[in-house]
Amino acid sequence: MKFNLNRTLLYLLAWLAAAALALMFAAASPNEASVMGQLPYHMSQTLLRRPLALPGELPSERTLALVTFQRAHRAQADSWIEGLNLKNDASINWLRLPVINDPGTATGRQAAEGRLLQNYPADTERAGVVPVFTNRSDFVRSLGLNGVAQSYAIVVNRQGDVLARVEGQFDADKAEILRATLQGGAKR
Repeated sequence: MKFNLNRTLLYLLAWLAAAALALMFAAASPNEASVMGQLPYHMSQTLLRRPLALPGELPSERTLALVTFQRAHRAQADSWIEGLNLKNDASINWLRLPVINDPGTATGRQAAEGRLLQNYPADTERAGVVPVFTNRSDFVRSLGLNGVAQSYAIVVNRQGDVLARVEGQFDADKAEILRATLQGGAKR
């Protein structure tokens, strides 16, 4: 049996090139440790009628989104607003995202929006409320959430990557996770 050095060297170089390419793709793409879900693309508007294309037009590269699914979740979201002092801390960009099963008609969406307008009478509040009319199940699955029984506070970037997520009422330990992620620190 004759050993062919050129062919062996060629195979070795091809294998090394493939391995290097795989490593480049792994480094360039987000890994599961840093991305917990994906905020789907959605055309929406604030309650002040300012158009907003999610996630690309989020207020900052890392935004805190308070995601609610039921009217009762408003108190949970309010606990985060108070606990993180969001109304007075300009260093944190945040939005409320009430997720509403799309009724399928403009009349149905206007009725739901009318209820939200009653809950948020001040323009300062309305500027940060972005109703999301969509299929709740698909939305929950895309974000990697556990369901609609609780509200969620998530940190999302303009690519839609969920970088941190906690559920339920404000909690100081959970708040530290969110703060670290908002500041570009550890992602959980």
